[in-house]
Amino acid sequence: MNPWDRATSALRAPLVAVDLEAFDANADDLVRRAGGLPVRVASKSVRCRALLDRVLERPGFAGVMAYAVPEAVWLASNGVRDVFVAYPSVDVEALREVATSADLRREVTVTVDSVEHVRFLRDALGEAVAGVGVALDVDASLRIGRLHLGVRRSPTRTPADALAVVRAALGVGLEVRGVMFYDAQVAGLPDAGPHVRLLKSRSLRDLAARRVAVVDAVRAESDLRFVNAGGTGSLHRFVGDPVVTELAAGSGLYAPTLFDGYDHFSPRPSMAYALPVVRRPAPGVVTAFGGGYVASGDPGWSRVPSPVGRALSLVRTEAVGEVQTPLTGPGANRLALGDRVWMRGAKAGELLERFDTVHLVRGGELVGSVPSYRGEGRNFG
Repeated sequence: MNPWDRATSALRAPLVAVDLEAFDANADDLVRRAGGLPVRVASKSVRCRALLDRVLERPGFAGVMAYAVPEAVWLASNGVRDVFVAYPSVDVEALREVATSADLRREVTVTVDSVEHVRFLRDALGEAVAGVGVALDVDASLRIGRLHLGVRRSPTRTPADALAVVRAALGVGLEVRGVMFYDAQVAGLPDAGPHVRLLKSRSLRDLAARRVAVVDAVRAESDLRFVNAGGTGSLHRFVGDPVVTELAAGSGLYAPTLFDGYDHFSPRPSMAYALPVVRRPAPGVVTAFGGGYVASGDPGWSRVPSPVGRALSLVRTEAVGEVQTPLTGPGANRLALGDRVWMRGAKAGELLERFDTVHLVRGGELVGSVPSYRGEGRNFG
């Protein structure tokens, strides 16, 4: 019996649990790999205020990387300091809330990535735009000819691009506080073979040179509070970098299955969810209730949850379903109706959009139950 099972045996399933011993060990490992740079916590990968607070209390962590302006307003209004919304927003109501509050203007930084977006903020906020803090999101992808490796985020890539955006921002009264470079093709890609390792190394070399040039150009125009880089899968790559002042991570706290295949770290799975067995449609097959919590991203089996222990596997023709998940394997005949199957999600925080409550366990004992964002009635997209 796994520690989640022992601790939650009296609770009704489906449920989700977090092992605090593994969570804390993962937090310590993120700090170790960051090599002295502070780690900003990516809230999209946590989505639980109690666990955000827990990690922010630990040495080595500082600030939150939020994913929506209303989320940042909510967090800052509840005492969270230094919230950087790392994705551009066109939520005029929330942006005006930040712009018209001295406290929120101080604690919340929003993202721009183009002159077009600067103009949007100017037109949406009018005179209130003055003093709103922004950070510039710079494209960190690798380009080899027509090949694009990385995510489609920012159109800003070169020092000249960055200067155009920064000068436009300063020209309308925005306060340029930071620059961000997210290396998705390194941080979010498992080390699946020599070809991947080679592309990661090339990407990091290209990005390091370009990052210095971009940051130097921006610093000539504005004092910066931070230069942000990295993710759970790449923290250790920035130790000793001459311009990066902070890193970002979040998924490594829960250690979903997408982070099982990296060379330089092995996080401990701290989050899993339990489904009750409700059918036995055939010998060697059981069916669990619910479970279709497929992760976002490129469609494929890497985004599908995985059973934990019990010698079970998913049925390839059905995978995980909206209201039922069939499982097969040697362990199926040892399960009775009402027994539980534990699953790990492929990604981290988005799993909590399915659960109101996160049950906290330690040493096989239930030590608390706290609300997720959803449990607090909050959904930020």
